Amino acid sequence: MEILTRGQPSVSDRRSFSWAAPVATLLNSSKNPRRHGTLLCMALVEAEHLTKIYDAGDALGRSPANPFRAVDDVSLTIEQGETLGLVGESGCGKSTLGRLILRLIEPTSGIVRFDGTEITSLGARALRETRREMQIIFQDPFGSLDPRLTVEEIVTEPLAIHDDLGKPILRQHAAELMRAVGLEVTALSRYPHEFSGGQRQRIGIARALALRPRFIVADEAVSALDVSVAAQIVNLLKQLQKEFGLTYLFISHSMPVVRYLSTRIAVMHQGKIVEIGDTEQITSAPRHEYTKELLRAVEE
Repeated sequence: MEILTRGQPSVSDRRSFSWAAPVATLLNSSKNPRRHGTLLCMALVEAEHLTKIYDAGDALGRSPANPFRAVDDVSLTIEQGETLGLVGESGCGKSTLGRLILRLIEPTSGIVRFDGTEITSLGARALRETRREMQIIFQDPFGSLDPRLTVEEIVTEPLAIHDDLGKPILRQHAAELMRAVGLEVTALSRYPHEFSGGQRQRIGIARALALRPRFIVADEAVSALDVSVAAQIVNLLKQLQKEFGLTYLFISHSMPVVRYLSTRIAVMHQGKIVEIGDTEQITSAPRHEYTKELLRAVEE
């Protein structure tokens, strides 16, 4: 039972987000030179021929005969403000692709551009600045939170790393983040083990929001949750997207969840994107046999 979970944030709550500019402001800010209608039709994220090969070799340093291609020559774009759903069976390379796009792991080959900047060639300092705008929500809502830290320390850690802010300001931001994800401010003094899975995932979402990102990879963000709690988290993600103008790569093995949340869907199989298109086209008139199999599995 989500004893600390609030309902939808009130209008007064939403107005309190001094650090989160409204979507209209973001579209017209000097940080974003592509303004007005143009912004929404430009690709925020571009991946070209991304490949990740794992070639561990044996104890003697010899390479295996068949290196494992976790991601195999993948190209895609994600438009500003949309949700691209990435769906496929476990082990098909979805999570690896998400981490390649964020450059949490290095590609064997291929490039990634974020808002026109190629991030695969950035040095450490420039990459750190870019990461303010690119965040991730992990699958495991417990394992991804440091059990030694309070909720306040967890959600303000990104701000403490990237910005020189005093403790009172950090505490104010932490309170605003709690309201954004539907938790009470009293949760800040507690530790991750004191919360349910759904509450912990809300804390993980709050942490991802801390730096005002434009792009979030949600990596199987609801797969570890009960169905009813998962529905609440999906609706929260949808609400936050509208409120803060977020762009999502939503990774899941569940076609119904991806269909509900996504603008477009990319279907992944054995490291490759086998089909990509608008949600309606993918779910009502799929072209690839693997996509048809995924949809038949849902019907069964």
